[in-house]
Parts: sequence; C-alpha cells; structure tokens
Amino acid sequence: MLTQPNPAMQIRKLDTTQKSERARFVDFIFDLYKDHPLWVPPFRSEAMKTLDASKHPFYEHSYADFFVVEEGSQVLGRIAMLENRSFNNFHNTKTAFFGYFEVVENIDVARMLLQKAIEWAKAHDLDTLIGPRGVIGIDGSVLVEGFEHRPAMTIPYNYPYYDAFIKDSGFEKDTDYLSGYASGDHELPPRLYDIAAKVKAKRGFSIKTFSSKDEIRQWIPRAMAIHREAMSGLHSFFPPSEAETREVINSLLMIVDPSLIKLVMKDDEIAGFLIAYHDVSAGLQKAGGRLFPFGWFHILRDRRKTDWVNINGLGLLPQYRGLGANAVLYTELRDTIAAHGFKHMDIVQVNETNFNSRSDMETMEIKWYKRHRHYKMIF
Repeated sequence: MLTQPNPAMQIRKLDTTQKSERARFVDFIFDLYKDHPLWVPPFRSEAMKTLDASKHPFYEHSYADFFVVEEGSQVLGRIAMLENRSFNNFHNTKTAFFGYFEVVENIDVARMLLQKAIEWAKAHDLDTLIGPRGVIGIDGSVLVEGFEHRPAMTIPYNYPYYDAFIKDSGFEKDTDYLSGYASGDHELPPRLYDIAAKVKAKRGFSIKTFSSKDEIRQWIPRAMAIHREAMSGLHSFFPPSEAETREVINSLLMIVDPSLIKLVMKDDEIAGFLIAYHDVSAGLQKAGGRLFPFGWFHILRDRRKTDWVNINGLGLLPQYRGLGANAVLYTELRDTIAAHGFKHMDIVQVNETNFNSRSDMETMEIKWYKRHRHYKMIF
C-alpha cells in the first residue's frame, strides 16, 4: 500500500559550485553509517572531488546533477544522475546512470530519489537507466548478500533494505558481481604447478614482477592498452580519457605495494595480470575518511599488520586462454599470497556472467560470500 510522503520532505538539486553544497552530499554518508562497525569510509577529499566539475576529468566530456531529500535541516537521502557521453558514444546508446544512492530506512525517501532519477533521464532524452554507477564508471553497486562481512577496499557497503527499495520503484536486476573468499594457506593441486612449469618452458610464458612504483609507471601505457582490449567486450566498458586514466592510476599508486602487482608475459607481450592490495580497511575506518593529520598513520600501520589481501584484478586476454597460462597465473597468485604471509584472500567482484573466471575460481575452491548488484530500467 502506497503511503503519502511527509510534506515536510523536499527533494532539492544541489549547487555543486558551492563547497558547502558538495559537503552536504558527502557528509550524509558519514552520518548514515557513523555507528556501523563494518562500513569503510571513502577519502572525504576524493568524494568531494567527485562533485567538483572544475577538478574531476569526468566533466570534460559528460555531466551530472546531484540531489538530496531534506526534512528541515536534516538530509534523509541522496542520489546523483549522470550522462556519461563516452559510454553512450562507445555503445551507441542513450543511457543515464544513477549513482551514490544512499538513504535512511524510509521507503518514501527512496521513492522520491528514484522518481527524480527517472524524471531526469527522460528530461534529458535518455531511454535507459542503470545504476548505481559513478563518475569513473567502476564505482558503485549495491550489496545484496554478505552483510555480515566487511567490504574490500573501495567496494560499497550498504544497509540490507536497499535492494527492496530500488526494486519497489520499478527497477530490475541488470547484473550481479560475486566476491569470493579463500584461506591464505589454501593449497593448489600439485599438477597445477607441473602444468605451469611446462607452459613456461615450452610456450614462452613468464611472470613480470615490479620493485618500485616508478617501474610500474613505465609499464602503465602498455598495461592500459591491454586493459582496454580485455574489457572492451563488457557491457559496462567505455574508453576512459587520458585524464581519467591518470585519475585511476594515481589512486592505485597511493595504496599499491609493487610486489603485489604481476604481469603474465607471453614472450614480450602482456598476456594477463594480477593486481592485489593489502586490505587496510581497518586503517581507513580509524582514519575516518581523512588523510591528515593522522589518517596516513592509521593506514600505514594497518598495512604492516593486516593479514587480508584484496585481489582486485586477475585475468588473461582471450587469445591466451586454453594454453595453460591460467596455471601460470594461479600458481603465481598462490605463491605471492604465501610470500607475504596473508591469512585471508578476498577475490573482488567477478561478474556473474564471466563463466571462465567463475569456473577457474570454483576449481580453486573459492567460496562466493558477497554479492553486489546493478539495476536497470528501460523506458
């Protein structure tokens, strides 16, 4: 049964040229989750930059509007509406995205936000609405299973009522992303090491390791070209601009340990990749979303102490699958985890339609324990 929303609640478009308005959008999530033991805050400065058209490279080619529902001086919910023109030009579509959706447990507030999203998309002559997605394309999804687990770094956490609230407004599931757990001391079958050794010897596969961030920077142009090739077939992909690429790389290099980045090589060509991070979520929680004055201290201390690792990129280019290179990749993953003494592995967000990766992970006895979702509406 539909209820009449409180007339004191109003939805308002923010003037994001004003720092106080950007802060109103960002500060809401810190209030919403302040007492939650599992929520991991983003860096507040990075979240503020998301709304700043003068600073974020998204706005060089696209546009976004940001809305809040307020009751008096209190924010009850928020949402962003985006047209990513790079995405639409690449796919020849007319798609709008909603993102950064957060709401108190009040379905009337959710309905106000999502109705505004639908109205916005139609007003901009767009015929499909997908979300949550963000200004860099990969940020945003809704947790629908695994609420008892802390999220991996940069992966959203939300309250359990979000899924029902979004479906209530007429959205359907677009696709799900699975995250998997494995113990750090998990042993691979010995035959996998035998296959890896033979493949390296007979087919020219090897592992490229890195000793410094500067060395990683030298390889980034080649790696990004391979990344585009590997991801171009995904329905969520769009070619990022050079400035957007730098944005992602700079974020990566802030937290990366070079010894956890590996490339699978076929002779002199990149065939695959392994990207892993120390999970410093506990340090981020203690930092409270701020690097200064003491945030870095908490993060660096947690990096020394953490026994969790996030596997945030793991894959082979299609032309190298079926040649035994997956044995090279997975044995390298196992050896890397063992060398660092990690006790827990979080394999982050494998698309449910990526049957090759899912099959490989299940062969390695990965247990899927978290599920995130994107939603879709076609007008």
